[in-house]
Amino acid sequence: MDKLRAMELFVRVVDAGSFTSVAEEMNVTTSMISKELRRLEEELGSRLLHRSTRSQQLTPIGEGYLQRARALLLQMKDADAWVQDMQSSPRGKLRINAPMALGITDLSRMFAEYMQAYPDIELDIQLSDESLDLVEHGFDLGFRAVSRLLDSNYVGRPLKSFRYLVCAAPEYLLSRPRIRTVADLQNHNCFVYSYFRGGSEWPLNEGVHISGSLRVNNTLFMRQVLEDGLGIGFLPDFVAREAIAKGALREILPRAERPLLTLYAMYPNRQFVPPTLRSCIDFMNDWFQRQ
Repeated sequence: MDKLRAMELFVRVVDAGSFTSVAEEMNVTTSMISKELRRLEEELGSRLLHRSTRSQQLTPIGEGYLQRARALLLQMKDADAWVQDMQSSPRGKLRINAPMALGITDLSRMFAEYMQAYPDIELDIQLSDESLDLVEHGFDLGFRAVSRLLDSNYVGRPLKSFRYLVCAAPEYLLSRPRIRTVADLQNHNCFVYSYFRGGSEWPLNEGVHISGSLRVNNTLFMRQVLEDGLGIGFLPDFVAREAIAKGALREILPRAERPLLTLYAMYPNRQFVPPTLRSCIDFMNDWFQRQ
């Protein structure tokens, strides 16, 4: 039995949540993967996964083995990457996690150029607004747009700063009381972004508590409802700028103080940074500077 291959299959099955998706990605049968994992369990003398027809769940021993298997596979990946770095241009695979709205707007254009510059690197990109643990979910690189300090368990490289905008459709503003001060927002239908760390407290001047009829975990969804004239939103400029440029949204209270939103490239703290990862971070930094 190839124990390292079986260990990698085990990690991939846990990350994917099913045997079927891993089998389809690798173009093999689910029975082959099941057989490999059964041999691994027999050699270890312990059950790693509780299986059923619809799902699988880690055993307590499986949880501990998963953490150690990830660390070992990461060391192997670093060793392979070091050899590539010494011999030739970067090649291999990068698993990347990025915010949904930024991925659909700026990052999609950036990654299109990156793929042209590095055709030997395969990208596996997951767009999600939820803040996921990169190591736990097997990501090499993550992008976080935040206005507060980052988790010290990761290396964070700042790439670009964005502004927050308070905005609404012209139709909404015409039919509601005029907004002259930040405090006036308390009398309006203000939407809440679920993953915003401030919750219902918008960081404008000294801060203002808002409320409204919509709470949503996606800023693109919120932007569309704003364009329909139903309320007021607090959005990053990369989400709102196109709608503002075409007149579908209008900025409110542009002089009110607010924090900047900084985009960071984040990756696990490693002794050796693989060339695939370094090439992507350097390319992003140069790309945003050109913009």
